[in-house]
Amino acid sequence: MKHPVLLRGLSMHPLVRIIIGSSSDEETCRPIQQYLSDFGIDSDFHISSAHRNPEKTKALVIEAEQAGIKLFIACAGMAAHLPGVIAALTCLPVIGVPLKGGSLSGEDALFSIVQMPPGVPVATVAINGVKNAAVLAAQILALGDNSIKQKLFEYKQKMAES
Repeated sequence: MKHPVLLRGLSMHPLVRIIIGSSSDEETCRPIQQYLSDFGIDSDFHISSAHRNPEKTKALVIEAEQAGIKLFIACAGMAAHLPGVIAALTCLPVIGVPLKGGSLSGEDALFSIVQMPPGVPVATVAINGVKNAAVLAAQILALGDNSIKQKLFEYKQKMAES
């Protein structure tokens, strides 16, 4: 397996694993790493389709806990099965980002991600809501990390002042 792609300057201990289903979504999704970095959160970034490469996707999920991953952000468009597949394979939290595309402009992806069966939840943000995915990840991780909590507090204060 390839080494994870890490944002320059971050340590080798990512807490968030970002998985996108297609390289065509990279431009939309890559900023998640910078948003997480702004909160002091290390992440890695992978491209793996739940449909075209299910074994790679499964391996990325299964080995995540050993790698110190605490949650996933999964981005997918159209049928958007990737977040649900990841949620089915782990007990870690999964944040799904539906991506704009296709004839329904991302609404199909939104419905696919938000309508998971009982027992397989995926926290879902808005279509192309990559910043909210990073903020939600930070809020989850802040439950056990005061430095992230402080950065979130400062972030929210700046929002209130603008």
